[in-house]
Amino acid sequence: MLNSFVPQNFKIPTSLEAKKYRLETLTPAVAELDYDAVMSSKERLRSVFAENTRWPDDAMSLADNIKDLKRHEEDFRSRKAFAFTVLTPTRDKCIGCVYIDPCKAVDFDCEVYLWVRNDYTDLDNELYNRVRDWLVNCWPFKRIAFPGREISWQKWQSYWQAIDLTQQKKRQ
Repeated sequence: MLNSFVPQNFKIPTSLEAKKYRLETLTPAVAELDYDAVMSSKERLRSVFAENTRWPDDAMSLADNIKDLKRHEEDFRSRKAFAFTVLTPTRDKCIGCVYIDPCKAVDFDCEVYLWVRNDYTDLDNELYNRVRDWLVNCWPFKRIAFPGREISWQKWQSYWQAIDLTQQKKRQ
């Protein structure tokens, strides 16, 4: 991971408002809403972070989710990574999440994953476009990777293979 994901003097946005949704820092305060969104859409979510992942596990509990949200909150506070919940304007339902993570691939400043729950898939492209614009205009990132969206999983895998080879050569 990079030593400094964002400059120390960068004021991190903590929210983004749109007509149909709002982004807020992902914290345990929204654990029940987040858990409902995750578990109601778990089959589709297994292709959001990689081609085939096991997250979320069928046996994931609310307590497991709270533990994950605490980690996301700590990463946000320490400026290591930034996770946002996507809520309805009234904040009574979680629509999905956005994750902004550092990227080891030298071609990119960050990698971004986002998802919406099954009953809000009509907002997926709108959220993606809005988040992309927000990152370009309000964050210090110029080279943003959206694996599985703008970059195929096959191509994304090739970046990781190149990183692994570089690290192996450094160890020799």
